[in-house]
Amino acid sequence: MSTSRDSTSSSTPSHIFLGIFTIQLPKETPGQHFEGLNMLTALLAPRKSRTAKPLVEEMGASEVSEEGVEDDDDDFDWEIEQSPYEEVSESALNVQGHYGFGGLRSGVFQRLQDEFSDIIDIKDPDFTPPAERRQKRLAAEMAKFDPDHYLADFFEDEVIEQILKYNPWWIDTYSEMLTILGKSQEQESHAALVSFSEEEKYQLRKFVHKSYLLDKRAQYQVYYGLIDILLAYCYETRVNEGEKNVESAWNIRKLSSTLCWFETWANVHEVLVSFGRRVLCYPLYRHFKLVMKAHRDTIKILQLGKSAVLKCLLDIHKIFQESDPAYILNDLYISDYCVWIQKAKSKKLEALAKTLREVSLTKAQLGLEVEELEEAALLVQEEEAALEAAHSVSGPRTSSCSSEASDVEDSDSAASSETEDSDSEQEELKNSESETVNSLQGPFLEESSALLIDDGSVCRNSAILKSDVQQEKPQASSQALGGFEPLIEELGKQLKTTVQISRPKGSVAGNLCCVQDKDD
Repeated sequence: MSTSRDSTSSSTPSHIFLGIFTIQLPKETPGQHFEGLNMLTALLAPRKSRTAKPLVEEMGASEVSEEGVEDDDDDFDWEIEQSPYEEVSESALNVQGHYGFGGLRSGVFQRLQDEFSDIIDIKDPDFTPPAERRQKRLAAEMAKFDPDHYLADFFEDEVIEQILKYNPWWIDTYSEMLTILGKSQEQESHAALVSFSEEEKYQLRKFVHKSYLLDKRAQYQVYYGLIDILLAYCYETRVNEGEKNVESAWNIRKLSSTLCWFETWANVHEVLVSFGRRVLCYPLYRHFKLVMKAHRDTIKILQLGKSAVLKCLLDIHKIFQESDPAYILNDLYISDYCVWIQKAKSKKLEALAKTLREVSLTKAQLGLEVEELEEAALLVQEEEAALEAAHSVSGPRTSSCSSEASDVEDSDSAASSETEDSDSEQEELKNSESETVNSLQGPFLEESSALLIDDGSVCRNSAILKSDVQQEKPQASSQALGGFEPLIEELGKQLKTTVQISRPKGSVAGNLCCVQDKDD
């Protein structure tokens, strides 16, 4: 029985509880700040061996500081010492070129050139020295620059102004930092303003911790490349207002000469000039204001410290990782930047932000003659405005002239119509006169004939003629117009003149019938 109980108890499965335990430990010294607690990759790095003699020893390096292997002076001179140009022999050209983070990679594209030719603009980077890379990059930018596209964005800048009003996440965080710095003198109290999401923490845990042995020149190139990459990222985030699309990876790598041409730099100003030229040559929105806005955004990110820079790099890493051909840039640059920045000195980032803020950029320094284009376009615009104003002024004059001409034509037509009317009136007058004369002559002819027939009654007929004339006058005047009364009276006087009728021989000789006007 006991055996069975033992077997039964042993067969019972044990319960395993899984969960997340959150433990809060108070600080021994309240208010003390511990930097780098959110840098998970550095915290998860295995501790070094404590043997008496290390297996790998960094030669020429001093004691390792808490923030990494860089133990140079805090005052970092951001100008690389320039050396005179020297002719390069043909044998030296066959040496493999270096690229990637800190120039630590070479020979990668010898076997992958066909697969990644669309990712980078430079051909055969393994056999192209830095000076030749720059010459080819400048030539490609000049060939790509489109004056019409630039002037279109320059004059029609409604979309550009809308983009400039967008506030990415670092704008509000920077304002909070300034508020905190105004209330407290602690420089590290603003580090907690930047937090990481669970996805970003997962990204940090996947990175493999590394230590980078970089000489002074390589350190310069790392910091300059960081500025170049951040400028491209700020532009991409602003123009798309924080949203990601299929062009996000293209925008970042195309605007960064570090990623696209494996370019190296001598100072911060060269980085700004290259970024400004590429903004005016390649993306959809090409405006100098976007260059200056990305410049100010990058300064704010650097002033926010390592956490803000790391957050941006993690976002770039995610964008490239989701873009099939662009993931190679994570292997060459971004992954190493994400690990390195966690150990970088905060004071050097502050010094880099200060140097970047002091550097200015003008349109003339871009070498694209955009100022001349703008002046020529403005002159053309002024001339067009003057022509339009002249047309607008001459338009009313032309219309007034046409109206005057039409008025003249109307007056001519009216005059002609009046002339025609007067002619018709004269014709009507003549007709009416002839009709009146005919109407008046009719009775007179009849009476005269009556006089010829009946000579014995001349006086009677003359009396009748006189009465007929007197009766005919008002009738004629009633038929004619009032203006014809003088004519009628004259006709009446003519008809009242003496009418002499000669009789043939054998008749009463010397008998004359005289009709005289009794009114005379």
